[in-house]
Amino acid sequence: MSVTPLTNGATVLAEPLVDTKRLCLHTITTKPLDLREAVAQYAASGVAGISVWREAMEGYTTTEVRTLIDDHGLHVVSLVRGGFFVDPTPEGRQAAIDENKRIIDQAAAIGAPLVVLVCGAHPEVPLPVARAQILEGIMAVLPHAVAADVKLAIEPLHPMYADMRSAVNTLEQANDLALATNHSHVGVAFDVYHCWWDPQLEHEIKRCGAHDKLLAYHVCDWKVPPSDLLLDRGLMGEGCIPLRQIRTWVEDAGFEGYIEVEIFSNNYWAQDQSSYIQAIRQAYLDHV
Repeated sequence: MSVTPLTNGATVLAEPLVDTKRLCLHTITTKPLDLREAVAQYAASGVAGISVWREAMEGYTTTEVRTLIDDHGLHVVSLVRGGFFVDPTPEGRQAAIDENKRIIDQAAAIGAPLVVLVCGAHPEVPLPVARAQILEGIMAVLPHAVAADVKLAIEPLHPMYADMRSAVNTLEQANDLALATNHSHVGVAFDVYHCWWDPQLEHEIKRCGAHDKLLAYHVCDWKVPPSDLLLDRGLMGEGCIPLRQIRTWVEDAGFEGYIEVEIFSNNYWAQDQSSYIQAIRQAYLDHV
């Protein structure tokens, strides 16, 4: 839906979602559930898509994972997560490249069209150097991804993670990297939790869409204040992220894909997961 200026300077927001045809859950969101339980409960609740964290596949073969998901009528949206290309040693960087090739193979085997990349950082590697290593790592695995027909989605992480998790901290940086590869198999995974605060967010979402780089869209909320910056993400509607406004920008940029709920929360993981999934479903309809 287009963002249409009003006479009072406001904008027309996207209409409320009326069904769950685009609702996708990350398995980390319901971390206590075994993959078999998660798939069954997602399907029973009308969830349409699933993004599989690699940890959730432990104890299953890739064939078993694909069959399990297919049998429940879910769509595999992505495999999470690859990346972590940054290392002060050539040996460490090569090990990351080799691991990402294995991750790409896993994605292809379970039918995931893309791998989400948490690109990595290291306190001994200056951020500009780290970003150069990330680009080198992506370019090194790109032929393997193309051969497997698996796309690579660079996910910018909040600056609080610039020490150890990712040197890519804004949507602008993610766009720059994706464009630097000059390849349609590389794009961006945009998570509102990491980027909602960015004053350039609307501009960079438009830029992402203009170059057909917006591959994934993750939602949750930022609680005020969070009790833990990693493990206290909010359910949509219980924080300060302007979710409806951001969806308006995302859809105006041409994105029509799955809306992925990714919540890390000790609080919600301690609750009954069936009731939690129902709460997610309602929050998705009410606030996204």
